Amino acid sequence: MLDTHSSRTGHSLSVNSVSINIASISEAVSAIVDAAERGDNFSVCTLNLDHVVLLERRADFRNAYRRARFVTADGFPIVALSRMIGSQITRTTGADLVDPLCEAARRHNLPIFLLGTNSLALAATAKQLSQKYRGINLAGYFTPGRNFDPYSREADFAIEAIRRSGARLCFVALGAPKQEIFAARCLDRLDGTGMLCIGAALDFIAGTQTRAPLFTQKAGLEWAWRMMREPRRLGPRYVRCMAVVPKLVVKTLPQIISARMRSAV
Repeated sequence: MLDTHSSRTGHSLSVNSVSINIASISEAVSAIVDAAERGDNFSVCTLNLDHVVLLERRADFRNAYRRARFVTADGFPIVALSRMIGSQITRTTGADLVDPLCEAARRHNLPIFLLGTNSLALAATAKQLSQKYRGINLAGYFTPGRNFDPYSREADFAIEAIRRSGARLCFVALGAPKQEIFAARCLDRLDGTGMLCIGAALDFIAGTQTRAPLFTQKAGLEWAWRMMREPRRLGPRYVRCMAVVPKLVVKTLPQIISARMRSAV
């Protein structure tokens, strides 16, 4: 089910009662830093087509997304549909957020915790960030096991490690749906930590994965570049994503019509 709610973006695309309420990278950084400085618990999600598929299939993922305070548009189809209902919105991925947030965290002395799937990559990421943002406070990092369960004792251990670190921001790079579900659990267990679900962003920094060239990102073809590099792993995922587009467009039509009628009044 899709509906429309008012938000920072004006007329806001909503999928399964999840509304995009952040319009740009700069708005995201400002909102996240403000919340972190207030000592709030919050989570940040970036809506893309793979997440739309998961929102339809998994109740725990829907619940996690609905609890997110900040939701950005990640992916060309989501941005295009948002603009069709009047949102002046730009694509904002988890990977886009890391650098400006690290710079802001350095300036505001906000400790950061890193949570990812590869200990060597996390160590390399920490080294890169420390060198690039002199004085940044990296409070710690943790690598859960390959079959990490967001509801497990290992998850409880990770939550306690984040708490002990004193981090005000935590970059969660576990991939969907684990990272979003884990972030939602943290909302009830931590005190004053923002959880940012950022996908493969830390691997890009460490160099264990390569992000698509900038021109493919701007053209909305990052998915195609990634699929050509990893067709066996990503091919089925993108087939599912493409299959959901027609249904998403049809269900968005009432939002488009309603938003344009309101604008015409």
